[in-house]
Amino acid sequence: MPIVAQSTETTDWVSRFADEVIEESERRAPGAKTSGAAAPVVVVASGLSPSGPIHLGNLREVMTPHLVADEIRRRGYQVRHLISWDDYDRYRKVPAGVPGVDETWAEHIGKPLTSVPAPKGSPHPNWAEHFKAAMVESLAELGVEFDGISQTEQYTSGVYREQILHAMKHRGDIDAILAQYRTKKTPAKKQQQKPVDEAELEAAEGSGAAAEDDGSSGSAGYFPYKPYCGNCEKDLTTVTSYDDDSTELTYSCTSCGFSETVRLNEFNRGKLVWKVDWPMRWAYEGVIFEPSGVDHSSPGSSFQVGGQIVGIFGGEQPIGPMYAFVGISGMAKMSSSKGGVPTPADALKIMEPQLLRWLYARRRPNQSFKVAFDQEIQRLYDEWDRLEAKVADGTALPADVAAHSRAVRTASGELPRTPRPLPYRTLASVADITAGHEDQALRILSDLDPANPLASLDEARPRYDRAEAWINTHVPADQRTIVRDEPDTELLKSLDGQGRESLRLLLDGLAGNWSLDGLTHLVYGVPKVQAGFSADATPKELPAEIKTAQRSFFALLYQLLVSRDTGPRLPTLLLAVGQDRVRHLLGA
Repeated sequence: MPIVAQSTETTDWVSRFADEVIEESERRAPGAKTSGAAAPVVVVASGLSPSGPIHLGNLREVMTPHLVADEIRRRGYQVRHLISWDDYDRYRKVPAGVPGVDETWAEHIGKPLTSVPAPKGSPHPNWAEHFKAAMVESLAELGVEFDGISQTEQYTSGVYREQILHAMKHRGDIDAILAQYRTKKTPAKKQQQKPVDEAELEAAEGSGAAAEDDGSSGSAGYFPYKPYCGNCEKDLTTVTSYDDDSTELTYSCTSCGFSETVRLNEFNRGKLVWKVDWPMRWAYEGVIFEPSGVDHSSPGSSFQVGGQIVGIFGGEQPIGPMYAFVGISGMAKMSSSKGGVPTPADALKIMEPQLLRWLYARRRPNQSFKVAFDQEIQRLYDEWDRLEAKVADGTALPADVAAHSRAVRTASGELPRTPRPLPYRTLASVADITAGHEDQALRILSDLDPANPLASLDEARPRYDRAEAWINTHVPADQRTIVRDEPDTELLKSLDGQGRESLRLLLDGLAGNWSLDGLTHLVYGVPKVQAGFSADATPKELPAEIKTAQRSFFALLYQLLVSRDTGPRLPTLLLAVGQDRVRHLLGA
């Protein structure tokens, strides 16, 4: 039995889908409860094409069923989360921005992904394995349990042979279903809508001599099966004849001119076309829950058509939501075929797994959201830390408690976490200022709370490492913080009496306020004291001009310390620079 984690409220979308999946599972296996038979294993599914970098949009295809499966496990049910690796799909195009890949990879277009060489320098045997490996590693870090199924292995070992023969025998029925959608006229604007799922892209763009996006059709009739050429390995083939009794199939290749006749009951070098392949798998695996992207949910798309075709294989269409796109702060909608899109591995370099899980758990699948690689990541971390505090003191809303629980733990237990989760923006500032000097970073972070200093930088890891990676890889060089070596004597000489007085008040208070909270109180208090108010005065007690005075004072300090008008939060910056150097740069 799995470990049942802290219970979650039924107010979140994950619990509601879990209720529906359990109900659907029991509907499909009537009598299991009353007969005393073991409850059937609940099967949920995801599909990923390793045609290029598997990006954060693709991750929603996994996280949605993972979260539902995990909730079902928490309730004591057995669940199997399948990830079908569509590595027997055709290589459609050479994605841009992939290191170790050049234009020569275009010669492999049309081959199975597992027959395409991996990028230069990769330790993996082929293209598909190269891109699968990074995703598998990321899923492990995210706590996602799954059973991976290679479609190359399934097809080439003959696992689907009976399903292929069945599809060929019932090709007329399949063709009749597909014909309902071929004849429908779609407004031009909708025809231009470009799907992003790799399998759907393959279907939409077609391949070889295929007359439709759903199989080979011509004078010999419709065939839902496409062989890979025995000579050039490409799928630019046309089935020219097929005999149901003998299963003899003849095809020709438009790429190299090769032609051969094979017996399909012993031939394993080909696959069902996508719109038939997907529902075949639903039936074969007994899938109960599988989400689909918005590109799959329009009339005539794979999910809609599959709902009719699955009956030919004796199965039922899974239940599951349509999920919306995932964006990146400052970037357009993602498509892996275009290359250069952030992957889960990229995100996990700058954020902890809990934060990434939370982004997918807190939004319903039909709600789009963005993953932050810019300054927005600091705000997200602030929001996350506030949620952690509310959960700890019991003031969080039920849905927020549920999303938090799904982010920090699975049915198997807690995810590893940072022992001392200091504010991300503070860690980023420290990493920026210290430029990789860990002893300096430890000194500064220990000064944040002198009563409870860090014994080791490891206490702030892995969050510190994520913040440092973000600074080093996503903050432009001209925005990095460089502390002055010598005082700006010209600026110091130009100060009026009020400016010199503000620096004196700050310098006089440094020693007695050398902590994050103390320096925060000090730097905000100097303009208040100069205006004749108490340093403890609240904003309601102060005139609006005080804010203007504070901004001017902060800009002066930034100029004297880092030669800019802005920078890291001043209390953190002062701690980083150190008392002696601050006094030197401020003209003491």
